[in-house]
Amino acid sequence: MAPPPARSDSDAVPLSEATGAWFRISLQTFGGPAGQIAVMQHELVDRRRWIGQGRFLHALNFCMLLPGPEAQQLATYTGWLLNGTRGALVAGGLFVLPGLVALLGLTALYLAAGSTTLVSGLFAGLAPAVIAIVVQAVQRVGARALHHRALVVLAVLAFLAITVAGVPFPVVVLAAGLSGWLLGRRIPVLRTAGAHTDDDGGPPPLISDDALHDDPPSGRRTVRVVGIGLVLWFAPVLVAALLLGPDSVYVDQGLFFAGAALVTFGGAYAVLAFVAQQAVEVYGWLAPGEMVRGLALAETTPGPLIMVVQFVAGVGGHRDPGVLDPWLAMVVASLLTTWVTFVPCFLFILAGAPYVERLRHNTHLTSALTGITAAVVGVIGSLAVFFALHTLFDQTRDVAWGPLGLEVPVVATWDPLAFALTALALVLLVGRGWSPLRTLGLCAVLGVVLTLV
Repeated sequence: MAPPPARSDSDAVPLSEATGAWFRISLQTFGGPAGQIAVMQHELVDRRRWIGQGRFLHALNFCMLLPGPEAQQLATYTGWLLNGTRGALVAGGLFVLPGLVALLGLTALYLAAGSTTLVSGLFAGLAPAVIAIVVQAVQRVGARALHHRALVVLAVLAFLAITVAGVPFPVVVLAAGLSGWLLGRRIPVLRTAGAHTDDDGGPPPLISDDALHDDPPSGRRTVRVVGIGLVLWFAPVLVAALLLGPDSVYVDQGLFFAGAALVTFGGAYAVLAFVAQQAVEVYGWLAPGEMVRGLALAETTPGPLIMVVQFVAGVGGHRDPGVLDPWLAMVVASLLTTWVTFVPCFLFILAGAPYVERLRHNTHLTSALTGITAAVVGVIGSLAVFFALHTLFDQTRDVAWGPLGLEVPVVATWDPLAFALTALALVLLVGRGWSPLRTLGLCAVLGVVLTLV
């Protein structure tokens, strides 16, 4: 491959060429963070050779420490290395855009035709497949994260805290981080667990590390970036409060999802347990079974899985539009929620990238992250239980023991079709190694056929 063409002083490659590459990548970002990172690895490290393997993993190490979708943040960080701030905005924005457009259309289809026999059959097949996907996530994350008995205990405690005690997700994350830090002081292996190697085993890059973008750490620069970022982050929420009222659903969603964006450690599955609980039980934006339907739709679109919050907001806005037309309300709520969810991702990268070396070798931070990752296994397990209760059974009831409580199924209301499709999806995903998208497709077809029959 020929070396890249001439560039400006601030660009490692021409921004137009980088934009084309990021657009190509954005259309292939199916399959969750592992698949998305693999696409970037192939396109940027192996095929175009714009960045070396070691530098790519260096960026991934940093993104793994942050709340939010690590694959989208990795794209933002790599875009910053290649083209500075402009590259970060282009790469991170294009990573989200196709999924945003696709999910907006699917949300509208769901609201317009969700009660028809065809669409009902579609979700009858998709929802059980989603349960299997979440169970597989528990197995995969657990296999990687629970390599010490102390971490297994943390995972179990997190599961019980969410499922039985109703402890808020942010509290679980903070407690897990503190526990990981304390355990790391006594168990040295927890201070290095899960770290990526810097071994540069990939092809040599065509662009040297010295040619990549770099800003020296500066308190003045950090304050400027954070200040501008905070204004941009909350400006749409303020506008919504002024134009549509401070008590409108748009302000509630903007503030809630802005807060959720700060505690999304461990990937989308972890925070969705918190989102499901709040969106269904506190705010009433969705019915219990609709959360799993939104996740099914998000699984079929490119981009980060956390885009499911766009579905949650769109449905909530359509059903409580205030002074707006319901369809316009769906669009406004969807876009506002997407904005407050992803602006922090850009802010973390643009403000933190110059300090990445210092953060990356901080063993105390590594042990705290190890504790959080262990707790995430339990949190994802609670999400699987929530989805299973409201998909496999038509009715549930609450059982209380003092301050503790548990939602249990009414066994007589079990759904044989949902059980059968869940079992099939588990066999395909775990036993046969099918991809989530392929499994969702087959279960959707079976759901439609069996419902019509």
